[in-house]
Amino acid sequence: MPSPAPTCLPATLMLLGSGELGKEVAIAAQRLGCRVIAVDRYAGAPAMQVADAAEVMAMTDAEALKAVVRRHQPDLVIPEIEALAVDALAELEAEGITVIPTARATAVTMNRDRIRDLAATQLGLRTARFAYARSAAELAAAAAPLGWPVVVKPVMSSSGKGQSVVQGPEGIAAAWDAAMAGARGEGAQVIVEEFLHFELEITLLTVKQWTGPTLFCPPIGHIQERGDYQCSWQPAAMPAEALAAAEAMAQTVTDNLGGAGLFGVEFFLCRKPSGSGATAGELEVVFSELSPRPHDTGLVTLVGQNLSEFELHLRAVLGLPIPAIHSSGPAASRVILADRPGGAVTYDGVAEALTEEDTQVLLFGKAEARPQRRMGVALARGSSEGEARRKADGAAARIGVRPSS
Repeated sequence: MPSPAPTCLPATLMLLGSGELGKEVAIAAQRLGCRVIAVDRYAGAPAMQVADAAEVMAMTDAEALKAVVRRHQPDLVIPEIEALAVDALAELEAEGITVIPTARATAVTMNRDRIRDLAATQLGLRTARFAYARSAAELAAAAAPLGWPVVVKPVMSSSGKGQSVVQGPEGIAAAWDAAMAGARGEGAQVIVEEFLHFELEITLLTVKQWTGPTLFCPPIGHIQERGDYQCSWQPAAMPAEALAAAEAMAQTVTDNLGGAGLFGVEFFLCRKPSGSGATAGELEVVFSELSPRPHDTGLVTLVGQNLSEFELHLRAVLGLPIPAIHSSGPAASRVILADRPGGAVTYDGVAEALTEEDTQVLLFGKAEARPQRRMGVALARGSSEGEARRKADGAAARIGVRPSS
């Protein structure tokens, strides 16, 4: 088991994965005087642009991963992506390297089958009904008892890649092909889930400390398309009893995973049907997924909280105090997407996007665009949820992503 991280600063941190979330982690770390080494599979990744050092390597190459960690000897290894050589992390942890939150947590959450089995089977949390399949034929057989439509996902992917909603048996073959095309890692397996008619999808950012109580951020509502986050708002309005249920479930699963750091725990809020033994219309909280790191929907915390999710992650892993977490008022985010491929990206409309009060724009610095790739985010505060969302949506809509080719 890993030991608590040292509170002695400055510390040396290694990020495994250097996208836009890793970039914000690196910035938060450097504000505390830490040295940051950013690692990713391609040069010039967003976090590399602000890090002290960078390494380019295949993130699933166990020997390369072990070599780069042993060479730098960081105080903390902080995974920021799912596609990693997790067996190497376990070996490094056994050598005394602190992996955040733990090597086991990284391995369990890397694959949807492992985290779903942990939540539903071992911990007894309410999830959507689900099954696994290793071929299109198995998928067809597994989907039918769940009722149409169903949701099909690779057991390992990121940002919604390979995910689809299947309306009936005629869509199974295409869903299987899409899942295989979007999958990461080895092995051909998908998870198929009942389609939940939910009223709200939330992220509950959960902060697990080395010592001290587990803390929760105000809930974040969000909307996904193609399995990827499009917008978020905070605080999301939900009944107190539903929030308490979500917090209890989040603590149960993060206590099992152990370690320290910020976890992005996703839930659906659904209305119970009549005849289910509950009051008709009562809200039910359903566990969806979990990331053992800052969450993309949590970018809204950069304007919506006294401490952002990135600052909270760093305080937790470094063993620093977190006296309180509170909302700064209604806040929202909206992603800025590319609509075509190309390099040498430029942006227009930024000045127009920033004309409204309490609006910010983050451009991630990605060198190449592709359709639906997240290139930036607009953030806004308002006097109400509706105003904050309107301002964020408007700012994002004004910005054009212009690849040169």
